[in-house]
Amino acid sequence: MAKKELGYMNNYVYDGFLWGFTVILDLFFREIHPRSSWKVPKQGPVIFVAAPHANQFVDPLILMRVAKKASDRRIHFLIAEKSMKRKFIGFMSGLTGVVPVGRAMDAMKVAQGKIYLPDPVNDPCLIRGDGTNFESREFQVGGTIYLPTVNGTSASAEIAEISGPEELKLKRPFKGGVPMQQLTGRDDMTESGQFIDGAVDKKGPAPGFEGSGFKVAPKLNQNDVYDAVHEALFRGGSIGIFPEGGSHDRTELLPLKAGIAIMALGAVEERHDLNLKIIPVGMNYFHAHKFRSRAVVEFGNPIDVPVDLAKQFKGEGRRDAIGTLLETVRQGLNAVTVQSPDYETLMLIQAVRRLYNPKGKKLPLPTVVELNRRLCQGYERYKHDPRIIDLKGQVMLYNKRLLALNVRDHQVELAKLNVFKALGLLIYRLFKLVALIVVVLPGLMLFGLVFIATKLISIRKAKQALAESSVKIEAKDVMATWKIMVAMAVAPLTYTLWIILFTYWYSQNGIQGYLPEGIPLKLLVLAQAVVFPAVTYGSLRFGEVGMDIFKSLGPLILVLVPGSNNELLKVRKRRVILSERVTEIINTLGPEMFEDFESKRIIKDYITHSPPRTPGGRPKDPSYPTSPTSETRPFSHIPRNESFKDLSNQDFFSTHPSTPKKSRSRTSSMGGFALKAFSTFDQKESLDEVSRKIRGAMRERGRRRSSGGDGWDAGSGASTPTSEFGESLQMTKKTK
Repeated sequence: MAKKELGYMNNYVYDGFLWGFTVILDLFFREIHPRSSWKVPKQGPVIFVAAPHANQFVDPLILMRVAKKASDRRIHFLIAEKSMKRKFIGFMSGLTGVVPVGRAMDAMKVAQGKIYLPDPVNDPCLIRGDGTNFESREFQVGGTIYLPTVNGTSASAEIAEISGPEELKLKRPFKGGVPMQQLTGRDDMTESGQFIDGAVDKKGPAPGFEGSGFKVAPKLNQNDVYDAVHEALFRGGSIGIFPEGGSHDRTELLPLKAGIAIMALGAVEERHDLNLKIIPVGMNYFHAHKFRSRAVVEFGNPIDVPVDLAKQFKGEGRRDAIGTLLETVRQGLNAVTVQSPDYETLMLIQAVRRLYNPKGKKLPLPTVVELNRRLCQGYERYKHDPRIIDLKGQVMLYNKRLLALNVRDHQVELAKLNVFKALGLLIYRLFKLVALIVVVLPGLMLFGLVFIATKLISIRKAKQALAESSVKIEAKDVMATWKIMVAMAVAPLTYTLWIILFTYWYSQNGIQGYLPEGIPLKLLVLAQAVVFPAVTYGSLRFGEVGMDIFKSLGPLILVLVPGSNNELLKVRKRRVILSERVTEIINTLGPEMFEDFESKRIIKDYITHSPPRTPGGRPKDPSYPTSPTSETRPFSHIPRNESFKDLSNQDFFSTHPSTPKKSRSRTSSMGGFALKAFSTFDQKESLDEVSRKIRGAMRERGRRRSSGGDGWDAGSGASTPTSEFGESLQMTKKTK
């Protein structure tokens, strides 16, 4: 029997697999937004480089779905060989043409003895052992040494030479203060691994230091993997890879592995005319581990792999070529991901983003991601500015106050309500909540066991993953995966149990006489198999509305309590001040940071850009956009889907929003803006004057082109807006 080729894909099986999991993704996620998917080439070899890897097995499914829908591409993903050994995951992954990859971290073992640095200053690559045997089969040139995990991070280094049972050399030294302290036992080093000023006896480890325990991993031969990847690319196929090497729940990207560069450079070196494109993909989630969360998949600009760099890769400059391409990929990923140094900073950025939107304008998810990304970049650049330091402290205090009151930022505006309006709104929402509970209860009974099982098992699996990982913080990256897998197993069993129970109940007394006699049991079973999932889905959607309404009750109760209402009013006043200060600082530093700040402003500055208004306060220009604020729709706009109105705007799958009906009206086709003439000139003399000025400007442009004084390319055949407008005016004159 012939051995199946590595990465073999059956298109029909792939599409069927993807269709089945698309339904599951639509149930787990409330929204999945693709952004800039037009940048993906329809044909030719492509490598999708996706990060951050925040959901262990959900990330590939989402990218598969988006790429298939946007560009009709099927992706061969690289997956850890360890994952393929799990029966269910290995079987399902094998159907989609994955390429299993061995990872050194999966093969590492605790080594005998301890190690230390005898001369950390003059020879930081020299490692000495105590009770070790570096000449055993566990140690190989090209293998890896791992130090114990500290604060969720483990340092590693590659073995370059083995000199004896107790001495070896590293290819590159360990970097950072923590690894240096682990290998020297000294506490007179900086965070970068350098001795502090005034340190004495810098030649060796601390007196009495016995060394550090460590782990070792063998060198892996990945030639078969590279061959499978190159074969897929030569056929014009697509490869998907998560270059961080594994999933994690950090707020910043992990260092990229060299595999992506080796694959790309090797393929182009073998075929110079390959025209390979690397597409950076940002996997941006809002609470990735939670049920009914949101995601934005953003595609970056395609990265070309230069032939000269590929030739350098096969020569003496191999390491430099790999480093150059890796840096290019990293910059591409930075442009499509939101990164912050820690969770606290991420919470700060999100608070500033909300404060920068004082009008409460509803922003699309992709716009929220872009705004978060720009704020993170700006904070990283100006974080030592005294204005930013002071603003950070005030925003963090504001966040703490909201947490103490158990109020969300968008609910602070409720402090403007008087007692009677707050009481009426509270009663109204309570009525809606009671009605929703009645509707949700049947689905909750049907699916309650599934929710409990997914919650408990995902928490247990997260604890196991955290214990085995050196990079995870809380191991939230595995929770969504296990919730989906557990639901896939438990849900059918739960529905089967209910079907058996109701069928038996009907056979005994017709379900207390509510159903007529004589219904065939097969028909009854079939009907239940259709009705139970439908009831569950309906309860799920109404349950979302109910949860959002329930979360909105707290601030209304605070408004009705005199003492608490005063606190809420203070927070609201504080928010107004912070919002003005955030806007002022962003408007000051934004143009310095981004050249396109004004032309691509995400949040309109209504202070400096507000149009003339009528005595009644309405804009004179009807085309000026307005947002659903408390001024135009006082408290009728409930954030997200706290209202029944949201349900009518949803398709069966939440990630496929309903297409609005087409209108024959020109005004509606232009998004509600009134059409205006290009010019207000309506007299022949006016047109003659404009034409004369345009012809003079065009002659001046021709003189500049011939002299090359303005830097334009002489002889360019591209038409300009000015020339096109001049020609249109001439045509207008002729028609007149």
